[in-house]
Amino acid sequence: MGFILDGLDTEDYDRQYGDRELLMRIVDYFRPYARKMIMVAVMITLNSAAGTGAPVLIARSIDIIAENPTTRNMFLLAGGVLLLGAAAWTFNFIRQYFAAHVVGNVVLQLRQDVFAANVRHDMSFYDEHPSGKIVSRVTSDTQGFSDVAALTMNLLSQGLLVIILSAWLFTINVYLTLLLIGMTPLAVAIALSFRRIARQVTQQARRVTAKINAQIQESVSGITVAKSFRQEQAIYDTFNENNRQGYQVGVRRGLTLMSIFPILGLASGLGTALLIYAGGLATRPDSALGAISGGVTPGDWYLYMQAVGFFWWPMMNIASFWSQFQDGLSASERVFALIDAEPKVQQLANEPVGRLHGRIQFQHVNFSYTDKEVALPYFSLDIAAGETLALVGHTGAGKSSIAKLIARFYEFQGGKILVDGRDIRALDLGQYRQRIGLVPQEPFLFSGTVKENIRYGRPGASDAEVAAAADRISGGEWAADLPDGLDTDVGERGGRLSMGQRQLAALARVILKDPAIFILDEATASVDPFTETQIQEGLDEIMRQRTAVVIAHRLSTVKHADRIVVMAAGGIIEEGTHDSLMAQGGHYAELYNTYFRHQSLAYINDAFRLTLDEDEPIS
Repeated sequence: MGFILDGLDTEDYDRQYGDRELLMRIVDYFRPYARKMIMVAVMITLNSAAGTGAPVLIARSIDIIAENPTTRNMFLLAGGVLLLGAAAWTFNFIRQYFAAHVVGNVVLQLRQDVFAANVRHDMSFYDEHPSGKIVSRVTSDTQGFSDVAALTMNLLSQGLLVIILSAWLFTINVYLTLLLIGMTPLAVAIALSFRRIARQVTQQARRVTAKINAQIQESVSGITVAKSFRQEQAIYDTFNENNRQGYQVGVRRGLTLMSIFPILGLASGLGTALLIYAGGLATRPDSALGAISGGVTPGDWYLYMQAVGFFWWPMMNIASFWSQFQDGLSASERVFALIDAEPKVQQLANEPVGRLHGRIQFQHVNFSYTDKEVALPYFSLDIAAGETLALVGHTGAGKSSIAKLIARFYEFQGGKILVDGRDIRALDLGQYRQRIGLVPQEPFLFSGTVKENIRYGRPGASDAEVAAAADRISGGEWAADLPDGLDTDVGERGGRLSMGQRQLAALARVILKDPAIFILDEATASVDPFTETQIQEGLDEIMRQRTAVVIAHRLSTVKHADRIVVMAAGGIIEEGTHDSLMAQGGHYAELYNTYFRHQSLAYINDAFRLTLDEDEPIS
C-alpha cells in the first residue's frame, strides 16, 4: 500500500509522544474542571446503577410473580422499570450537560494555545509549511482531541457498569461469574493487538486531510491565476487525486477501527454460548455443575443471562477503547507538536525598548534561509538615525533579506544587528515591532472596512485619528473617492479595492502607527503614476522625520533617498547619492540605464519629441 501513502510525510516539527506523556498533557487540560468532572463521574455512577437496576428488578420479579401472579405485582414491576428508566435518562442528561461544558472549554483552551503558538512562529516557519496544513491542525485536529474526552467519559461509564455488574453477578453465582471474568483477558488481548496499526492509520488519515485542506486553500487563493491560464481542470485533477488518496486512507482507517467489533462480537458470542450451556446445567440440581455451583433458580438464570448481555457490551467498548482512543491521541499528538515547535527567532532577553532614534547597524551578519545557500555573507552596514536609505540591485541581491532582518522576521546565524547601539536580540520583540512600520509591495487587507484596516496599526485609535492618518496622504482625496469613504468594505484580502487603493490604505495604516523605523518594499511599484504621486507625497512627509529603509524599484524613490546602496550577491558593491553613483559609471549607472532611465522626465520628454518629429510630414 505504499502508493496510498505518497506525499504523506511528517512535518519537520512533528514529534513522537509516548501514550503516557500524551495522557498527562490531556489530563492537564481537564484539571481546571475537576469539580465538573466529579459531577460527571457521580452521574455516570448513578446512571450505571439505574441501568443495571432494571434487569435485577425483572429477575427478582420473575420469582415473585411465579409464586404470586397478581395484577398489583405486574403494575409494581412496570412502574419500577419505568422509574429506573426515567432516573437513568435524568442522570445521563445531567452527565451529558456537564461533560459537554467540560469538553467545550477544553477544546476552546486548546485552540487558544495552538493558535497563540502559531502566531509566535517566525516567517521561516510559514515559508516551509503550507498554511492549509497548519489550519487543519488548528481546526480539525483540535476537534479530534475532543473525541478523547468523549471516549474517556464513555470508558468511565462502561467501567463502572462492568464493576457493578460483576459485583452483582458474584451474588448470583460465584462459579459462573469466575467463568465469565476468565474470558475477559481474551477480549483485552484482541483489542491491544490493534493498538499500533490504529495509531498509524489515524495519523495517515489526518495527514491526508491536512494535505487536501492545503490544496483547496491554495486553489481558492490562486483561482484568478488558474482562470487566467485556463487551468481549472488541472487544479480539479490535483484535488481529485488528493481526494482519492483521502478515500483510500479513510477506507483503510475505517476497516481497521471497525474490524475490532466483529472480532470481539464473535468472541463474546462464543463466551455467551458457553455460559448459556453452563448456566442451564447449573439450574439442574442433579447435574454435576449444579452441585458444584450450588444450584441456580430460573429467575437467577434469567437475571444472569440478562446481566451477561449487559456485561459484554461495555466490555467490548472497554476492549476496543484503546484502538479507538488512538484516533484522539494521534490528533492530540499533531496539535501538541505544533504547540511545542520552537520558533527559530529566539530573543536573548526582553529589555524594554523605549523611544527609538533609529540607528541600525549590521555587524558582520551571516544569514541564510536554508543550509544550501547564504543570502548575506558577513554583511556590514551602518544606517544613521533619520536617514533614508535606498537598496537597489538585481533580484536575489539580498535587499529583502535586510528588510526582513530589521523587522526580526528571521533569525540570523552570525554577527550582530544593533538598533541604537542595542542588540536586536535583547529587545522585547513585541515592543520593538510596535516601533517598526512595514509597507509591503503587495499590501494585505483584512476583511472589513478601510477604517478598520487603518486602525489595525493602532487598535485604540479614535475615528478622528484614523481620518487624520488618511488625510496625510494627498489630503485624503483617495479616501473621498471611495464609494463609502473610510467605511467602504474592502472585501476578502482587499479584493474590492484597486491595487493603488490598497497600497494607500496600507500606508495610512503605518502612518497611524507612527513608527520610528520605516521599511518600504517599494510602495509605488504596482500603481499608476497618479497614485504614485499620492503615495510619494505621504512618504516625503513621513521619511523626513524617521529612519527609512526602502527597497527601490522606482526612480522617484531612488532620487529622494539620502543614500543609495547597490547590492549584488548579498554584499555592497557601491554606495552614495544618485549623482555621485552616476558619475562613477559603475554598476548603479548600469542599473539606471536598464531599469530607471525610462522613468526619468528627460527620457520621457526626449521620447515625446522624437514622436513629434516622426509625425511631421515629409516636405
